[in-house]
Amino acid sequence: MSNNILFVFEGANTEKQIADSFLRYFSRKSIVVQCAYCTTIYNLYNKIIKDEDLDTFSLLKEIPNNRETLAPYIRSDFAEIYLFFDYDGHSSSASDDKMKNILDLFNEETEFGKIFINYPMVESLKHYSQSIDFKLLKVPAKKNIKYKNIVSVEGNEEYRHFHLYTQEIWSILIEVHLKKMNYISNGEYVLPSEYCSQNDIFDNQLEKYINVDTTIAVLSSFPIFLFDYYGSGKILEIISN
Repeated sequence: MSNNILFVFEGANTEKQIADSFLRYFSRKSIVVQCAYCTTIYNLYNKIIKDEDLDTFSLLKEIPNNRETLAPYIRSDFAEIYLFFDYDGHSSSASDDKMKNILDLFNEETEFGKIFINYPMVESLKHYSQSIDFKLLKVPAKKNIKYKNIVSVEGNEEYRHFHLYTQEIWSILIEVHLKKMNYISNGEYVLPSEYCSQNDIFDNQLEKYINVDTTIAVLSSFPIFLFDYYGSGKILEIISN
């Protein structure tokens, strides 16, 4: 099997801008191929569980937007698959019980793929400013709150355009989102020494936010992926530079 990596995004544009940006600054030995599923994770999950012969890669290859990108490849060309999707709590197909099953299914990068969830959406990465108490930042979990508009108003200008992110901006956002991950899971707004699994994060979102006041704590999947992929030592080195 090759050591290529496949990134799978919910959308075709925004997530690609983010990935292109962090891949400029974080060294990698593997070739990273990017594609999009173009609908919610609930849809992908439903298709896979209905047909035991289906796998993530074969479904992706059937999507018109991916045909040209994935045409040169077969499943064994990818050693790892990583998926980046939104919580989408207001979606008609959303279900917290189903989300637990999704996290159990997509928990291994060498099989169906390893998933990382944005709460509530991909724009959570830039929902930050020095005037926001990011530790306590949360939004309604089950309503369509026009989150993109909220972020455009509350987030600082320097964080609004993913393709313009510098390594310094990435360091800032990685630090605050990792502290937030640790706060959600362990109650401490400090940099974690250990990775918090997607299941653990979601269980704590349920216990401390969703089931309490129907909110979710704002959290981006991308810094968490980087922490998982590179480990605490490398990430702390990146942040300190």
